[in-house]
Amino acid sequence: MQSNSEEFNGYYRPLPRGPVLDWESFGRMDVPNVHSVENLKYKSLTTSGRAAIHQALLQLDLPAYSSVLVPTYHCPTMVAPVLLANLNVAYFGLLPSGLPHLDAIEESTAKKCKAMLVPHYFGLAKSLKQVRQWCDERGIALIEDCAHCYFGQAGERAVGEWGDYSTASLSKFFPLPEAGLLASAHRPIKPLNLEKPSLKAQIKGCVDVMELASRYHRFAGIRPFLASFFKLKNIRGQQSEVSDIVKNPEVAEMMRDCDMARIEQAPLWAAIALKTVLPRGRIILQRQINFASYAAYFSNAPGARPLFPICADSVASAAPYVYPLWVDDPDSIYQALRALKLPVFRWDRIWPNTPSLPGDIGPQWSHHVLQLLCHQDLNTADINHTAQAVLRLLQTQQASRHPVNS
Repeated sequence: MQSNSEEFNGYYRPLPRGPVLDWESFGRMDVPNVHSVENLKYKSLTTSGRAAIHQALLQLDLPAYSSVLVPTYHCPTMVAPVLLANLNVAYFGLLPSGLPHLDAIEESTAKKCKAMLVPHYFGLAKSLKQVRQWCDERGIALIEDCAHCYFGQAGERAVGEWGDYSTASLSKFFPLPEAGLLASAHRPIKPLNLEKPSLKAQIKGCVDVMELASRYHRFAGIRPFLASFFKLKNIRGQQSEVSDIVKNPEVAEMMRDCDMARIEQAPLWAAIALKTVLPRGRIILQRQINFASYAAYFSNAPGARPLFPICADSVASAAPYVYPLWVDDPDSIYQALRALKLPVFRWDRIWPNTPSLPGDIGPQWSHHVLQLLCHQDLNTADINHTAQAVLRLLQTQQASRHPVNS
């Protein structure tokens, strides 16, 4: 497979930040049996993971303006669905394991809450046994957020089986224009009554998938045709890229950026068709390989460390979403990686007025943890290129702090 980071006129082509459709997407690979959220008994497709969270809250039929517990370390799309469901947000802190700091949640707060949203971070699922027990004792519904964890084993149960409802984001794992999943191991899902997309939207969804493939030089054999077609399509004025770094974001702006407009629509035909026909083996295996490659690079990195001690057995039963890397002094490193357009991001945009809680590791993660994407359409050369760029930046940073006397 040709490197996606192939040098071209002295520059590296940008690497994809998500799965990209190609001939290889249809290849079948044998991997050990790894559970998936899609194996749960009850399930319905949505347009996105955030739409699935919104629909889970509607399924629970909670009283208006009751509270939902959400982690302090979050993507804004975990908070926006709660507000759109006319519910209030309460926050819980995290332990260094990434699990909820249950002992720090005041009982007065718990009594006001009717639901709790608990994510499996980074695609590395953990047991939610204690969380499940805590929720049951207080009559709180558990929504298991599997946006990072479409595949895997969460301790004693498979991913998705701990929650009253579970939610997932298919577009993080499959080369789809969109799609999310609402699922449950025990609760039948009431009809979602989603609106059908227009024919124009359906066509655009198909075109978007192929345009993304063309942008990253996929589909050898028909690549020149695709490139010519999309060059003609986009010949009219091009919009400049808008930075997603916003200082002091207000709630309205955050809601806009979460793009909640299609949460009540059904997913596109292209998403449903590709989700149905694409094999799963390559998705799982290549993510495991990419994760292991990152782990080898960062076992003794200067000024950085793996966020968790990684157990080979746990990775073997998962399809990791990202490799989480703790960086001691991350700001200059992260900005340099963004400038290089490498597949690395950080959850540093938390919802306005997220509180500072005792013993909470969440704010430190928001600042120090870089998430290195390891999806199946990054190959070994791409992972090497990204990891080496991170290491060079770390080494330069360390050298500037400890110059060698001449």
